[in-house]
Amino acid sequence: MAELRNYERELAQFHLRIGVAGVLVLIGFGLLAARFIFLQVIQHDHYASKAEDNRISIVPVAPNRGLILDRNGIVMARNYSGYTLEIFPRKVRSIERTIDEVAELVEITARDRARFKKLLAETRNADSLPIRTRLSDEEVAKFAANRYRYNGTVEIKARLFRQYPYDETASHVLGYMGRINHADQARLEEEAVDANYRGTDSIGKAGVEASYQHELHGTTGFEQVEIDAAGRGIRTLSRTPSQPGNNVALTLDLRLQQVAEQALGERRGAVVALEPSSGAVLAFVSKPGFDPNYFVDGIDPQYWAELNNSPDRPLYNRAIAGTYPPGSTFKPFMALAALDLGKRTPKSAINDPGYFVFGDRRFRDSKPGGHGYVDLFKSIVVSSDTYYYMLANDMGIDAIAGYMKNFGFGAKTGIDLQGELPGVLPSPEWKMKRFRRPEQQRWYPGETISIGIGQGYNSYTPIQLAQAMATLANGGTVYRPHLVAYIDNPRTGERRSFEPDVVQRVPAKPEHFEFVKRAMAGVNKEGTGARAFAGAQYTNGGKTGTAQVIAMKQNEKYDEKKVAERLRDHSWFIAFAPLESPKIALAIIVENGGFGARAAAPIARTMFDYYLLGKLPQGFNVQTPEDEVEEEDRESD
Repeated sequence: MAELRNYERELAQFHLRIGVAGVLVLIGFGLLAARFIFLQVIQHDHYASKAEDNRISIVPVAPNRGLILDRNGIVMARNYSGYTLEIFPRKVRSIERTIDEVAELVEITARDRARFKKLLAETRNADSLPIRTRLSDEEVAKFAANRYRYNGTVEIKARLFRQYPYDETASHVLGYMGRINHADQARLEEEAVDANYRGTDSIGKAGVEASYQHELHGTTGFEQVEIDAAGRGIRTLSRTPSQPGNNVALTLDLRLQQVAEQALGERRGAVVALEPSSGAVLAFVSKPGFDPNYFVDGIDPQYWAELNNSPDRPLYNRAIAGTYPPGSTFKPFMALAALDLGKRTPKSAINDPGYFVFGDRRFRDSKPGGHGYVDLFKSIVVSSDTYYYMLANDMGIDAIAGYMKNFGFGAKTGIDLQGELPGVLPSPEWKMKRFRRPEQQRWYPGETISIGIGQGYNSYTPIQLAQAMATLANGGTVYRPHLVAYIDNPRTGERRSFEPDVVQRVPAKPEHFEFVKRAMAGVNKEGTGARAFAGAQYTNGGKTGTAQVIAMKQNEKYDEKKVAERLRDHSWFIAFAPLESPKIALAIIVENGGFGARAAAPIARTMFDYYLLGKLPQGFNVQTPEDEVEEEDRESD
């Protein structure tokens, strides 16, 4: 009996376990069925979309960058296509090992490795970085045959590259391209334009390439590409084409630019030539320059070090950031101020003994013994320091500073380039802000004397002197210097021209402008610029200037031969031509060039002869590729 009861109890427990197990199985199948329905029915669209995303990749298509041309349509910056060999850093375990393996197929130099490491350190969120650029067809074919070995970690890509056909010519105008770095990315995100830069590796870093970056860049396109399990593209499903950037036409005359650069030669300095009637920049030179082509692929660290460590500072844009005492080029503006403020008349004259005594200090003239009888006209022609010592003392610093503001001294011109400095127009207010100690902040009357001859605290950029010269030449209208004449949209043919921008007018009488201009014509006819302009077939005006680099003791005589080259005086020249209807005005500085008539004035003569007469000195070459094509066409005819 007992055995029967145990058997029935065990059987009941077994049936219970079977029932519980069955219920659990049913619940499990129910959950699986519910999950299946949830995934396959309710979430079908969501997961179908994700599966499609894994199969299809959206690839940005970088736009073709706009061209940069000179005022005559000569192309100064263009594009070409080429093949690059690129490594995907996030897909490889060892970059060094990958580079070593690639080097067995394609030549990888030490410079290529150094450039790659520099790019890797500077670039954020880049899918791929080039280890080699501008591959030959043979190299492309050789790698393509071995592509399977790298499983998507190294690929060949076709890319557009920037090219500057004239190498260093106008390098500080054009600027250069560089890889988009962290700072660039942050700025693009702040400007809310980063989406348009997907797929773009490089961006304008300086010059017009930077100032007009958004005009030149264009609009990024996109491709829908079907990919395999390794992430390689199989076929293109759809395409939204990119839109090329706008073409930027400069006011610059490339041939005049070449003349100016060749005239300046290997010397350090700057040349700025403006159109007096509009403020258009005709030539813009800062030497030494650099070759922007070296920046296109990612600059070689060795070349970058050479540029940065050179004592000549080739990356330094002297035309807008170099500040120098203007020397005697300041005198025509002092003369105009004297006439306009009633401090002098054209007949106001002095006897110049070769010095001016103020208190216990003697301010010497550049000519020992002086110039004798000097009126206002002659003071400009012979560049009498004594005359302007006395004039500055009579005018006072407040009157000088107040009047010179009208010409833009001490303020940025607003030229469409980055990095311009305002220079220094000295005044008691400026000195209060500049110095900390009370004894330094005080303005002393003796400091005003040197201001009158363009020395002392005076410090201006070549672009400021060129703007002031153009303003005087045109009779008092201050135009904002500009480098871009118009922007062309290659898709629509629409052209946006840049009209002259009038900043202000100098409140001076027309007869006073004419008087000073005639005196400047006398400089080049019989004064300090006469030798440089002997036999000129056009009327012109100018003013030489010599700016001290180091201060001389009161009784110390300057001897150029005994002074280190980089401590010698700077050579200045400002000029305009023709006298009757000025078409060009310029400012030239030759660093440590000495007397202005010797170093800077001949450069102006060369530029005027070419721009007004089409004449070139022997040995100069301004031929462009367009000229060569025309010659070939004529020969074939």
